Amino acid sequence: MNPEKGKILLSDPFLQDPNFIRTTILLCEYNKEGAIGFVINKRLEFVLEDIVDAASGVKFAVYEGGPVAQTSLHFIHRKGALIKESVALSNGIFWGGDFEQVLDLINNKQIDEKDIRFFVGYSGWSEGQLDDELKEKSWIVSETDADLVFSTEVDLIWKESLKKLGGEYAYMGNYPSNPQLN
Repeated sequence: MNPEKGKILLSDPFLQDPNFIRTTILLCEYNKEGAIGFVINKRLEFVLEDIVDAASGVKFAVYEGGPVAQTSLHFIHRKGALIKESVALSNGIFWGGDFEQVLDLINNKQIDEKDIRFFVGYSGWSEGQLDDELKEKSWIVSETDADLVFSTEVDLIWKESLKKLGGEYAYMGNYPSNPQLN
């Protein structure tokens, strides 16, 4: 399967890059200039109100989107019809939009935590870099499943995504992180 906007990348079970061990990344952009995505299964120890003054009282989880621009805040959501300037990705998943509107919708209980995910930083690849990593088999490309993307059981997202692919992939989630431990 080829990478494209709205697909997910599953790190190879033996990938040892500390930023991407056992990660699932939602691709938000993929073109000849490069790619951008967010790690959807690395929850951080703080909540939105801890990092955004205007989000006082919003205790929604924040995730590490990747190692690039760690002072930036991004979000994906299921509410494209409600949030202006959202970019459709796939299967009812949207990227970005009007942040002030998002805060209003959260405060008015029109957006629940199961509908949105916030990220600090992002994962980025320059021209040809992701293609090279795919040739090296560092990543497995898969269809997006909105229920997994927004799952509250983040520790299971990577393994469950592999399992959904079936065949040899279904067993990869059980491989040890370090093959020397096998």
